[in-house]
Amino acid sequence: MTKPTIVLIGHGMVGQRFLEALVERQVTETARVVVFCEEPRPAYDRVQLTSYFSGRTADDLSLVEDGFLARHGIELRLGDPAESVDRAARTVTARSGLTVGYDTLVLATGSYPFVPPVPGKDSAGCFVYRTVEDLFAIEAYAENRASGTVVGGGLLGLEAAGALKGLGLTTHIVEFNPRLMALQVDDGGGAALRRTVEEMGLIVHTGVGGKEITADADGAVTGMALSDGSAIDTDLVIFSAGVRPRDQLARDCGLEVGERGGITVDERCRTSDPAVYAIGECALAADGRVYGLVAPGYEMAEVAAHEVAGSAHTGFTGADTSTKLKLLGVDVASFGDAHGTAEGSLDVVYSDSRAGVYKKLVVGADGTLLGGVLVGDAEAYGMLRPLTGSVPPVAPEQLVLPAGAGAPAALGPSALPDEAVICNCHNVTKGAIRVAVTDHRCTTVPEVKKCTKAGTGCGSCVKALTSLVHDELEASGVNVDKGLCGCFGYTRAELYEIVRTLRVTTYAQLLDSHGREEARRGDGCEVCKPAVASIIASLAPTLGASGYVLDGEQAALQDTNDHFLANLQRNGSYSIVPRIPGGEITPEKLIVIGEVARDFGLYTKITGGQRIDLFGARVDQLPVIWARLVDAGFESGHAYGKALRTVKSCVGQTWCRYGVQDSVRMAIDLELRYRGLRSPHKLKSAVSGCARECAEARGKDFGVIATSHGWNLYVGGNGGADPRHADLLAQDLDDEELIRLIDRFLMFYIRTADRLERTSAWLERIEGGLDHVRDVVVNDSLGLCAELEALMADHVAGYRDEWAETLGDPERLSRFVSFVNAPEAPDPTVRFVPERDQVKPDLTILSGPTIPVRARTLEGTSSR
Repeated sequence: MTKPTIVLIGHGMVGQRFLEALVERQVTETARVVVFCEEPRPAYDRVQLTSYFSGRTADDLSLVEDGFLARHGIELRLGDPAESVDRAARTVTARSGLTVGYDTLVLATGSYPFVPPVPGKDSAGCFVYRTVEDLFAIEAYAENRASGTVVGGGLLGLEAAGALKGLGLTTHIVEFNPRLMALQVDDGGGAALRRTVEEMGLIVHTGVGGKEITADADGAVTGMALSDGSAIDTDLVIFSAGVRPRDQLARDCGLEVGERGGITVDERCRTSDPAVYAIGECALAADGRVYGLVAPGYEMAEVAAHEVAGSAHTGFTGADTSTKLKLLGVDVASFGDAHGTAEGSLDVVYSDSRAGVYKKLVVGADGTLLGGVLVGDAEAYGMLRPLTGSVPPVAPEQLVLPAGAGAPAALGPSALPDEAVICNCHNVTKGAIRVAVTDHRCTTVPEVKKCTKAGTGCGSCVKALTSLVHDELEASGVNVDKGLCGCFGYTRAELYEIVRTLRVTTYAQLLDSHGREEARRGDGCEVCKPAVASIIASLAPTLGASGYVLDGEQAALQDTNDHFLANLQRNGSYSIVPRIPGGEITPEKLIVIGEVARDFGLYTKITGGQRIDLFGARVDQLPVIWARLVDAGFESGHAYGKALRTVKSCVGQTWCRYGVQDSVRMAIDLELRYRGLRSPHKLKSAVSGCARECAEARGKDFGVIATSHGWNLYVGGNGGADPRHADLLAQDLDDEELIRLIDRFLMFYIRTADRLERTSAWLERIEGGLDHVRDVVVNDSLGLCAELEALMADHVAGYRDEWAETLGDPERLSRFVSFVNAPEAPDPTVRFVPERDQVKPDLTILSGPTIPVRARTLEGTSSR
């Protein structure tokens, strides 16, 4: 029996959601699915498109899980758009000439950017802002240009303006309406938004339109004449003046379309041809609207998938157009009847122009919350939007007043009714989240996300989601214990604050005073001992405690590697890693390392961190080897500790013809400043001298990339098994600004991270994510920056090299023995065999109960 064929035209966000919905309903197991895609890459997150300029790659933006298409037999034709539909024959013909017959056709062709018909719009330097390829072209053209103009002050226009500013261009925004984001905010919100945007250095022109784009003799943009008679000097123009439904295929094949565009569909997303569906921005929904947001598109994709699968559904008759975004670093949100169009509606307004905050709630005469606008502070959006259509349990003014300015509104997501929609992107209600916990036995937020899809869209609901999950678990009798371990009922961040505030200097003191009752006066455990040791070590200069990790009680708390200030290897030997700041080393120091390796028979390896590792030292040899290294000017590289490892660098402008800053000098300065800094997990960094990124700074906990104006600072990256690109925290910083922000970032991370939590995981876990971290360390929103800087200053002033300290104290040296009862005897089990002119561990591999087998040669093994 021949499988029915489903053809999908368009593979954007909505098209991909349709495919996922088909898979969820097992449709792909019984049907052939063919997808025609105009772009050269699979579906990606257009909502996060601007994050490309913050370091994310096109691959990072992908929405298609590796292997998804192949696993479900979906045929995706990239770069081969559909060019015609023959409804009578039920075929689709692509640009390549391929013709595919269909039983069901789904149009997800999206929209196209509207470019106003101004003279000069086709000049070189004019762009739209819609695809990854558009961004590539803008980035390339902007190089060596001085200024740019965005036509359009809506959502995408402001994002485009932020991108141009990030590229170092003087940026203008031209908006025909009297205010920015005219569809989302009212006059008050627009005024607050404009003030904040202009304070960032962008130049805003509202109430005017572009009249003409001027160009030079080569056809390249030189300026723009405006409708009020003024003019702008500009080298680049981005049109972001709205979109139009992409419905030409439908028109050409005779499908019914709306008077102002959009493929007409009913509540089942069917077009005028029952075999053809339309979803997303190309569709004119049953309520007569074209929806340009992703959440309604996802709903339509679900409905169409239900239809194709023959399963029951409620249909699509309209959607909530509430939005919450961060544009140019400014929180902007609107929901419900934001403009107060309902008869008899009243406004409750709070405005603080100095702080750039504007909040307005629209309420009915009976107190029903109808909608609202939030600019500068959208923290309450997650609570307010689900309350729309109901009478809030507190007075409206309590919902907009800042903390301390009125009676507190003790509301949380648990106060919402079950039918309240928590995740607007995937239409997930509070009731569905509760069911995930109670019926599906989800016990963590990630499990609930996987079960319901809540929080996997724009992310604005994650805070409310987390609160709901924890409240529901507690209501079900599940103890949500956030303690570090069985010894402490506090998180690592809470223990840090206890140690810092009460000036606790020993683990025993902390356990006896703040441990769980049953753990007090005990020995602790392997979880909390090294965690507390790290906290005390990072705060030691401030507390007046010894910063040496092997002094007194501290020695018993350390992880295995810290016990001997070296990394334990698989045959019981240790590795030695001297610090080489920035990867820069003199020939004399290279010779010393070579001589030490030769004299002690050590295996040598150049690492990815631009250091040289020496492997194969017995524990009793460590002090002798380090004595020679310290005499030559080396110090500990802290490869054994949860501390700063390396700051890599390229050669920068000193040697490289592409370099724009001295990356080696900066890398050395940073490594010497943060050496020995104990933290929840290891820290890695890099400095690149230009945008070619040879030092791979975006894969580090904190990375620095040079620009012609200074330095860009990226945070939260890492390599390894779960790689993550770092995010842009701040840009075009001078040396002093850069170091000050890194100081704050590192100390805030050390203060708030969980045990063994890398900066990448911390940045994704911490409430508010990157935006919150930026608010704290750049904008000093919590008033902590002076304290964070003081803590780092204490660290810098109190730094002492651990190996130099060890070598100067006979008592400390006494621990470096293999056998305490025979301190002169080396460990006889630490043996080596030759390999490639060096050595490797001589390991016994058990091949049976009594047969030892040892590797003897490069070619193979022999027994003896």
